[in-house]
Amino acid sequence: MENNAPLLIIWHSRTGASEAMAKAAANGAGEGGVLLRAQDVTSADLLSAGGYIFACPENLAAMSGAMKEMFDANFYDVLGQIEGRPYASIIAAGSDGEGAQRQLDRIATGWRLKRVADPMIVNFSAQTPQEIAAVKQVPKEVLEQSRALGEAMSEGLQLGVF
Repeated sequence: MENNAPLLIIWHSRTGASEAMAKAAANGAGEGGVLLRAQDVTSADLLSAGGYIFACPENLAAMSGAMKEMFDANFYDVLGQIEGRPYASIIAAGSDGEGAQRQLDRIATGWRLKRVADPMIVNFSAQTPQEIAAVKQVPKEVLEQSRALGEAMSEGLQLGVF
């Protein structure tokens, strides 16, 4: 069974890393993908999508506030209407990224989404205030992994694999 609903790639970024990885995923998804900043996502966007990639930084051991606000603003409007849809995540981390990943997974569990790819946590080892605030250069191999994730999820949606 084929699905024409797009892969929605939702991102928030402060230093460019999450944005670059989200754009690479969207490039991989091609015409089967829709790229939206977290603050621009509406419940209609979530409802019209067949699956999701959430890309954000970890800030203070949690997902970024803008990504959390996207979930807060739309959670109840789509609750019970997107169950079983596939999702994946990309976390730009300064250290381990686990706090943001756990938080994102708990919200996805509430929506009854289905994780279809291992969490992608990219550690930029930013520990000083200067390193944390600096614009990040995402390694080429990480951008390729992001592109491949978008491509695989988009193809999976189109083919009805998920």
